[in-house]
Amino acid sequence: MSLSVSSATSNSTSEQFLNCVSSHSGATNSISKVLYSPTNSSFTPILNSTIQNLRFLSSKSPKPLFIITPTIDSHIQAAVICSRKNGLQIKVRSGGHDYEGLSYRSDVPFIIVDLRNFRLITVDTVEKTAWVQAGSTLGEVYYHIANKSNTLGFPAGLCSTVGVGGHISGGGIGTLMRKYGLAADNIIDAYIVDVNGRILNRTSMGEDLFWAIRGGGGASFGIIVSWKIKLVPVPPTVTVFTVQRTLQQGATKLVSRWQQLAYMFNEDLLIRAIAIVANGATKEESTILVTFQSLFLGRVKELLPLMNNSFPELGLEAKDCTEMSWINSTLYFAGFTNGESIDVLLNRTLQSKIFYKAKSDFLQEPISETGLEKIWNELLQGNISPVVIMDPLGGRMSQISDTETPFPHRAGNLYNIQYYMYWQDGSTNTTKEHLQRMRKIYKFMTPYVSKHPRSAYLNYRDLDLGSSDMRNTSYRKASVWGNSYFKNNFKRLASVKSMVDPTNFFWDEQSIPPLNF
Repeated sequence: MSLSVSSATSNSTSEQFLNCVSSHSGATNSISKVLYSPTNSSFTPILNSTIQNLRFLSSKSPKPLFIITPTIDSHIQAAVICSRKNGLQIKVRSGGHDYEGLSYRSDVPFIIVDLRNFRLITVDTVEKTAWVQAGSTLGEVYYHIANKSNTLGFPAGLCSTVGVGGHISGGGIGTLMRKYGLAADNIIDAYIVDVNGRILNRTSMGEDLFWAIRGGGGASFGIIVSWKIKLVPVPPTVTVFTVQRTLQQGATKLVSRWQQLAYMFNEDLLIRAIAIVANGATKEESTILVTFQSLFLGRVKELLPLMNNSFPELGLEAKDCTEMSWINSTLYFAGFTNGESIDVLLNRTLQSKIFYKAKSDFLQEPISETGLEKIWNELLQGNISPVVIMDPLGGRMSQISDTETPFPHRAGNLYNIQYYMYWQDGSTNTTKEHLQRMRKIYKFMTPYVSKHPRSAYLNYRDLDLGSSDMRNTSYRKASVWGNSYFKNNFKRLASVKSMVDPTNFFWDEQSIPPLNF
């Protein structure tokens, strides 16, 4: 676009910002080619392209003054320097999957730095590492690793279109976590643009900041440019299975046993449990359907004796299992079960967009069968209910200290719950109905989940826990949600924030404030 300012954005702040970024990007690296104002024909398509939650894609949603899609580091540096100089909030988007849309919406004047062009991935199979730019998706990471080796992988999430910038900086739960921990536990180095526009690596940023961005949310401290990830060994053949049981088929007893056992299984075995309401012809015929979905780092002949010893109640048989490569298991868990090529992992716009809301919990004690029956009954009561996704912890997750990274939900936690509710009709009444139902279920779960604080997972962002609406939110106010996400690590995060961003330039509705605010 030309740097002439349209009437829609011709205020002094916009003019000053444009002049600033133009001068800081340099004549040979003009930022004008990657900077879009609302009058540019590409502005709306770029803005909407990675908004995954339709709740935040409406004509009423606040729009940024500008979108920058940087192609080089200096574009990011200019965006930081000039946003700060002109009092603009900066939002950073790598994949757009953040559950509350915090990477692309705000109630104050803001710009978006969209990292879609920062997608270079360099895999080193000898060193068993890779440099991954922050705008890459998990699918792209998995694809490029598999393109170089069938015995290396990376422990991260299931959804292939999630951007690595936010996913890793929030922790990164996935199917390999019981063997290798979170994505954030497998970071060796990083590049970040700080509040002064400097590009820092692990050495120059220091260990305190490096600690904070591996699970504390990178957007509170700067703009993550790239991660150096540690690749982990995976066998040439892994085994997956999906087994479903209804209440009538003994699902309650199975979930009860699963809770007591899953976190203690061999660390090569992860079995998650997903509960949904399966609607019948009448309300009385509706039931709960529980899906047990598993990844085992080995072959069927090794899995079956392990299951017969550890979880015989499930009655797993060879016919329930499928052997495949690790890379194909990433397709399996992403929902591609029709023999798709791994090339599908390179598609950044796979899933259809929907309206949704999520919440999360951690459990430290198994729920009794009576308690499970009460939960099923509550889920069956309403016309709508969330999907309840339960991911077991234990294994490597219990061996890593709560203070090793900001992610504190380690030993003592049996499993994580994600409550996920989605709908297609975006009318005000429908959305209100779904949000109220979700909050009712969450309240109902209170007696069964972690307490003091009731814990939550940062990557399942939930503004119901509290939010700030201004840059000077106090540490005390932020601790309402900060303690849920980070527990005793929140104070250290705020201390790091005080050192690297004392004026709280990098802020959003649930960011880390400086300790002295």
